[in-house]
Amino acid sequence: MKEIICPHCNKAITINESDYNDLLSQIKNHEIEDRVKERESVILSEKKTEELLKAQEESKKRQALEERIVSLENALKDKDREKEIAISKTREESSAKIQELTYKLEGEEERQKVAIMEATSSIKEELSSRDTKILSLTHALDEKEKEKQEKLREQENNFNFILKSKDEQIEQYKDLKSRLSTKMVGEELEQHCLTEFNKVRMGSFPNAYFEKDNDSSDGSKGDFIFRDYDDGQEYISIMFEMKNEMEETASKHKNEDFFKKLDKDRTSKKCEYAVLVSLLEADSEYYNQGIVDVSYVYDKMYVIRPQFFIPLITLLRNAAKKTVETKKALVAYQQEHIDITNFENKLLDFQEGFSKNYLAAQNKFEDAIKNIDKSIADLQKTKEALLSSERQLRLANDKAQSVTIRKLTHGNATMAKKFKELKGDDED
Repeated sequence: MKEIICPHCNKAITINESDYNDLLSQIKNHEIEDRVKERESVILSEKKTEELLKAQEESKKRQALEERIVSLENALKDKDREKEIAISKTREESSAKIQELTYKLEGEEERQKVAIMEATSSIKEELSSRDTKILSLTHALDEKEKEKQEKLREQENNFNFILKSKDEQIEQYKDLKSRLSTKMVGEELEQHCLTEFNKVRMGSFPNAYFEKDNDSSDGSKGDFIFRDYDDGQEYISIMFEMKNEMEETASKHKNEDFFKKLDKDRTSKKCEYAVLVSLLEADSEYYNQGIVDVSYVYDKMYVIRPQFFIPLITLLRNAAKKTVETKKALVAYQQEHIDITNFENKLLDFQEGFSKNYLAAQNKFEDAIKNIDKSIADLQKTKEALLSSERQLRLANDKAQSVTIRKLTHGNATMAKKFKELKGDDED
């Protein structure tokens, strides 16, 4: 058991060992807490003092820095004012020369603008005239195209009529094919076609050429060549090949067996069309229908029966002849377009040349301005050097004026004696 004295009533109080230890522990904890709080208060006070001191030092440094910045800014402003004054003086001195050059350049530009306006006006008038001609020519071509379409429709109607009549002839041909074949072989198909053409030559083809192809220089030749002319200019050409065989022939040929050679002959003799006049494949409904276009195999190639020989020549000749005027108008239009293009190219060349000259003049003007600025700077240096030389000469003159014989002969007995003798002679 433990006894403790009450601080208020001074009485002894008996408590067990456990309570006594708890009480001591509480007292120690309170003391520790009080000490901790006291220490924390001291630390906080010290920190606040340090922070206050640091803030005061920072404030002083900031104030000093601001004062330094203000001083530097004032110095820079003074330097800028001095620089502006120097630049202003230089500009004023060179302003008259620059103004004079500017007036000269503006005068030259004005003269060039007037020349360009005059040239442009003339060009615009010429282009307007060209445009009018082009519109007129275009209108004429449109009219020609309409006429061409109308004539083509008319030819198509005629062609349909011819086909209809030929269909009737085909029926007759089928009935008489054996006799006709015998006849063709007997008098030769080539001779038959030549005879048919000569019957209508003077009436339908007065300017045409229709003769045997006798030129085998390239190793091959066709049967006949047809060419027709307008004002001496060829506008259509046809290479013909004639093929026939007897009915009793064992090995039958086909029309397509001769396409390659016919196209080669057409190309080598520079003909526009190729036509195979054939009695081969007599029972073929495809070839018996009339004029057969095989351009899907070889360009501008046709297969016909002998009765379509003259109609096909007439059809191709008329179609080509209708394009002669259109071709002439197109050639004239192309020539006109070439003239306009050449004129435009000359205008562009003139504009490009003028632009180069203008840029060169502008560069020379800028170079002249730079040279003037440089000359002004050199003159300013020369002026300063002359002023400095004038000061040196003035000082030298002052020194020369202050020179006396007494000063020159001071400390020099020989020279003093000589000058004294000279002075005596002058007095005598």
